[in-house]
Formats: sequence, structure tokens, C-alpha cells
Amino acid sequence: MSYRLEIITRSDAETRSLGHQIGFFLSHGLILALTGSLGSGKTCLVQGLAKGLDVSDEHPVTSPTYTLISEYQGRLKLYHVDLYRLDSPVDCDDIGLYDILDSGDVVAIEWADRMQPDDLVDHLSVAFDILDDSLRKITLTASGQSAVDLLKKLEKI
Repeated sequence: MSYRLEIITRSDAETRSLGHQIGFFLSHGLILALTGSLGSGKTCLVQGLAKGLDVSDEHPVTSPTYTLISEYQGRLKLYHVDLYRLDSPVDCDDIGLYDILDSGDVVAIEWADRMQPDDLVDHLSVAFDILDDSLRKITLTASGQSAVDLLKKLEKI
């Protein structure tokens, strides 16, 4: 089952707020596949996601470009993955990503388009398009029932 929702954000704060809402509504793990150019808002969304998952401010979320994977503990465990520095397509097995994807935790993957197309089954695709300096079009596409349910909750607010 697939379901799609488009949202326009007008600032980094609005992008973080969208991430916060996603995190707030999560009651179990979900994989978020984030795509978009540099500076499009991927990390901002993950920062808000962490807030919605009650990750402590003592552990600020930053892009894990050099560490590849960061882990945060909140109401649910959050893995923040950044595949920017890796060649396409990424061998998820080489970096231990399959174990994380199978963990049942929340996994936000920046530059998910560098993965093999079949690596993700049930997930939420989040595509960022820069419209101007502050405007972003964020297209959320659900693949799987839990992601569809999440988008239906977001649609109501």
C-alpha cells in the first residue's frame, strides 16, 4: 500500500516542527528514507524527529557525515544514518546497516538514494525540494501500513 502527502515548509523551524510531529506520532520503529540536495533540510527534519522522540537536549543531533551512523536514546531509539560520503550504491552489509534496519527502531537515512533499491520495503520516503532560500517542498510517500497510518495522522493537523 502506498500513500503520499506534500508539505511546504517556510523555514528550518517549520521543517523541524514537521519532524517533531512525525516523532511524536511514532509508537514503534519506522525507517525514513531521506533524499534531497545539500542544504535542503534533511538534518533539520531529523533534529525535529529526535525532539518528537524525546531525545535529550544534552545530545544534539548533527549530521553524522563522518561517523556514518549516530545513535540517540529517547522514548524510542533513533539511528541517524548519513550515506553522503559513500559511493553509490552502498553495500549496507559492509557498514552494518542491515542490522539497524532489522532492529525495529526508528532509522532516519540521509542520502537514502545511495542504497540498493530493494534494501527498503516498509518505510517512509521523504524527498526534499528547494523552492527558494527558505521554502521547501517535502514529499512524504508511505510504503507499508504503518507509514500510511502515520501520514493519515499528519494530514489531520
